[in-house]
Amino acid sequence: MPSPAPSRFTFRTMLRRFRGNRRGSAAVEFALVAPMFFALLFAIIETALMFFASQVLETVTQNSARVVLTGQAQSGSVAACAVNSVSTPCTQATFKAYVCSQIPALFDCDSLYVDVESYSNSFASVTLSSHIDGTGKFDPSGMGYNPGTAGQVVVVRMFYQWPLFVTGLGYNIANLSGNKRLLVATAAFQNEPY
Repeated sequence: MPSPAPSRFTFRTMLRRFRGNRRGSAAVEFALVAPMFFALLFAIIETALMFFASQVLETVTQNSARVVLTGQAQSGSVAACAVNSVSTPCTQATFKAYVCSQIPALFDCDSLYVDVESYSNSFASVTLSSHIDGTGKFDPSGMGYNPGTAGQVVVVRMFYQWPLFVTGLGYNIANLSGNKRLLVATAAFQNEPY
Protein backbone atom coordinates (compact mmCIF):
# COMPACT_ATOMS: atom_id res chain seq x y z
CA MET A 1 0.00 0.00 0.00
CA PRO A 2 1.54 3.25 -1.02
CA SER A 3 2.00 5.99 1.61
CA PRO A 4 -0.31 8.91 1.33
CA ALA A 5 1.08 11.87 -0.49
CA PRO A 6 2.20 14.60 1.87
CA SER A 7 -0.25 17.49 1.83
CA ARG A 8 1.05 20.87 1.11
CA PHE A 9 1.24 23.10 4.21
CA THR A 10 0.21 26.63 3.43
CA PHE A 11 -0.75 29.67 5.45
CA ARG A 12 -4.36 29.13 4.45
CA THR A 13 -4.46 25.58 5.81
CA MET A 14 -2.75 26.68 9.02
CA LEU A 15 -5.35 29.40 9.52
CA ARG A 16 -8.15 26.92 8.87
CA ARG A 17 -6.73 24.49 11.44
CA PHE A 18 -6.25 27.24 14.04
CA ARG A 19 -9.80 28.47 13.57
CA GLY A 20 -11.21 24.95 13.95
CA ASN A 21 -9.25 24.11 17.12
CA ARG A 22 -11.24 25.01 20.30
CA ARG A 23 -9.06 23.45 23.00
CA GLY A 24 -7.75 26.72 24.50
CA SER A 25 -10.74 28.98 23.99
CA ALA A 26 -11.93 28.81 27.61
CA ALA A 27 -8.53 29.88 28.91
CA VAL A 28 -8.35 32.78 26.47
CA GLU A 29 -11.87 33.95 27.32
CA PHE A 30 -11.14 33.72 31.06
CA ALA A 31 -7.93 35.70 30.59
CA LEU A 32 -9.94 38.46 28.90
CA VAL A 33 -12.71 38.57 31.52
CA ALA A 34 -10.77 37.77 34.73
CA PRO A 35 -9.20 41.21 35.42
CA MET A 36 -12.56 42.98 35.27
CA PHE A 37 -14.26 40.25 37.29
CA PHE A 38 -11.66 40.33 40.08
CA ALA A 39 -11.59 44.15 40.15
CA LEU A 40 -15.36 44.20 40.60
CA LEU A 41 -15.21 41.46 43.23
CA PHE A 42 -12.53 43.26 45.27
CA ALA A 43 -14.38 46.58 44.99
CA ILE A 44 -17.54 44.94 46.36
CA ILE A 45 -15.61 43.36 49.24
CA GLU A 46 -13.86 46.63 50.10
CA THR A 47 -17.11 48.59 50.05
CA ALA A 48 -18.78 46.00 52.29
CA LEU A 49 -15.89 46.14 54.77
CA MET A 50 -16.01 49.93 54.82
CA PHE A 51 -19.77 49.95 55.51
CA PHE A 52 -19.32 47.30 58.21
CA ALA A 53 -16.58 49.37 59.87
CA SER A 54 -18.80 52.45 59.68
CA GLN A 55 -21.62 50.60 61.41
CA VAL A 56 -19.28 49.33 64.13
CA LEU A 57 -18.08 52.90 64.70
CA GLU A 58 -21.70 54.07 64.96
CA THR A 59 -22.44 51.41 67.57
CA VAL A 60 -19.37 52.30 69.64
CA THR A 61 -20.32 55.98 69.44
CA GLN A 62 -23.86 55.32 70.67
CA ASN A 63 -22.63 53.13 73.54
CA SER A 64 -19.97 55.66 74.57
CA ALA A 65 -22.37 58.59 74.34
CA ARG A 66 -24.68 56.82 76.78
CA VAL A 67 -22.25 57.44 79.68
CA VAL A 68 -22.27 61.16 78.88
CA LEU A 69 -26.06 61.24 78.44
CA THR A 70 -26.67 59.70 81.86
CA GLY A 71 -24.05 61.83 83.62
CA GLN A 72 -21.74 58.94 84.47
CA ALA A 73 -18.80 60.56 82.67
CA GLN A 74 -19.33 63.86 84.46
CA SER A 75 -19.74 62.34 87.94
CA GLY A 76 -16.91 59.83 87.59
CA SER A 77 -19.04 56.72 88.04
CA VAL A 78 -17.57 55.13 84.91
CA ALA A 79 -14.90 52.64 85.94
CA ALA A 80 -12.74 53.50 82.94
CA CYS A 81 -12.48 57.13 84.06
CA ALA A 82 -11.30 56.28 87.56
CA VAL A 83 -7.67 57.14 88.27
CA ASN A 84 -5.95 54.93 90.87
CA SER A 85 -9.35 53.51 91.91
CA VAL A 86 -10.61 57.01 92.76
CA SER A 87 -13.80 58.17 91.03
CA THR A 88 -13.07 61.32 89.07
CA PRO A 89 -14.90 62.89 86.14
CA CYS A 90 -13.69 61.73 82.74
CA THR A 91 -11.04 63.71 80.94
CA GLN A 92 -10.45 63.60 77.21
CA ALA A 93 -7.76 60.93 77.65
CA THR A 94 -9.78 58.73 80.03
CA PHE A 95 -12.91 59.00 77.88
CA LYS A 96 -10.92 57.97 74.80
CA ALA A 97 -9.50 55.04 76.80
CA TYR A 98 -13.09 54.07 77.68
CA VAL A 99 -14.06 54.26 74.00
CA CYS A 100 -11.01 52.22 72.98
CA SER A 101 -11.96 49.49 75.45
CA GLN A 102 -15.13 48.92 73.40
CA ILE A 103 -13.52 48.95 69.95
CA PRO A 104 -12.87 45.58 68.31
CA ALA A 105 -9.66 44.67 66.47
CA LEU A 106 -11.10 46.21 63.31
CA PHE A 107 -9.75 49.65 64.32
CA ASP A 108 -6.43 51.03 65.50
CA CYS A 109 -7.17 53.10 68.59
CA ASP A 110 -4.24 55.44 67.90
CA SER A 111 -5.99 56.55 64.69
CA LEU A 112 -9.35 57.15 66.37
CA TYR A 113 -10.33 60.74 67.20
CA VAL A 114 -13.04 61.58 69.72
CA ASP A 115 -14.79 64.94 69.89
CA VAL A 116 -17.33 65.76 72.64
CA GLU A 117 -18.89 69.22 72.57
CA SER A 118 -21.73 70.73 74.58
CA TYR A 119 -24.04 73.55 73.54
CA SER A 120 -26.78 75.62 75.15
CA ASN A 121 -30.16 74.02 75.79
CA SER A 122 -31.13 74.26 72.11
CA PHE A 123 -30.33 71.98 69.20
CA ALA A 124 -30.43 75.07 66.95
CA SER A 125 -27.14 76.25 68.47
CA VAL A 126 -25.24 73.16 67.26
CA THR A 127 -22.67 73.82 64.54
CA LEU A 128 -20.48 71.02 63.23
CA SER A 129 -17.34 71.31 61.15
CA SER A 130 -16.24 68.69 58.63
CA HIS A 131 -12.57 68.50 59.76
CA ILE A 132 -11.46 68.04 56.14
CA ASP A 133 -9.27 70.93 55.02
CA GLY A 134 -9.06 72.39 51.53
CA THR A 135 -6.28 70.01 50.46
CA GLY A 136 -8.31 66.90 51.30
CA LYS A 137 -6.47 66.08 54.52
CA PHE A 138 -8.01 65.32 57.90
CA ASP A 139 -7.59 68.19 60.37
CA PRO A 140 -8.21 67.14 64.00
CA SER A 141 -7.62 70.62 65.42
CA GLY A 142 -10.54 72.06 67.30
CA MET A 143 -11.58 68.76 68.84
CA GLY A 144 -12.18 68.75 72.54
CA TYR A 145 -13.93 67.15 75.44
CA ASN A 146 -16.77 69.11 77.00
CA PRO A 147 -19.54 66.74 78.18
CA GLY A 148 -21.68 69.57 79.51
CA THR A 149 -24.03 69.60 82.44
CA ALA A 150 -27.55 68.37 83.05
CA GLY A 151 -29.98 69.50 80.34
CA GLN A 152 -27.33 70.70 77.88
CA VAL A 153 -27.20 69.51 74.28
CA VAL A 154 -24.14 67.35 73.62
CA VAL A 155 -22.69 66.04 70.36
CA VAL A 156 -20.30 63.09 70.52
CA ARG A 157 -18.41 62.43 67.29
CA MET A 158 -15.80 59.85 66.40
CA PHE A 159 -13.53 60.01 63.38
CA TYR A 160 -11.47 57.27 61.77
CA GLN A 161 -9.40 57.38 58.58
CA TRP A 162 -10.21 54.10 56.81
CA PRO A 163 -7.55 53.00 54.27
CA LEU A 164 -8.75 52.01 50.78
CA PHE A 165 -6.92 49.61 48.50
CA VAL A 166 -9.14 49.17 45.41
CA THR A 167 -9.11 52.65 43.94
CA GLY A 168 -8.36 51.98 40.29
CA LEU A 169 -10.58 51.51 37.25
CA GLY A 170 -12.59 54.62 38.07
CA TYR A 171 -13.91 53.30 41.40
CA ASN A 172 -12.67 55.47 44.23
CA ILE A 173 -14.77 56.19 47.33
CA ALA A 174 -12.00 58.11 49.09
CA ASN A 175 -12.86 61.53 50.50
CA LEU A 176 -9.36 62.17 51.89
CA SER A 177 -6.04 62.39 50.12
CA GLY A 178 -3.87 59.29 50.29
CA ASN A 179 -6.69 56.88 49.35
CA LYS A 180 -8.49 57.10 52.69
CA ARG A 181 -12.12 57.58 53.61
CA LEU A 182 -13.06 59.51 56.73
CA LEU A 183 -15.60 57.53 58.72
CA VAL A 184 -17.64 59.76 61.01
CA ALA A 185 -20.11 58.59 63.64
CA THR A 186 -22.27 61.09 65.50
CA ALA A 187 -24.57 61.00 68.52
CA ALA A 188 -26.53 64.16 69.40
CA PHE A 189 -28.66 64.28 72.54
CA GLN A 190 -29.73 66.36 75.51
CA ASN A 191 -28.19 65.33 78.83
CA GLU A 192 -30.56 63.79 81.35
CA PRO A 193 -31.21 65.68 84.61
CA TYR A 194 -28.73 63.67 86.70
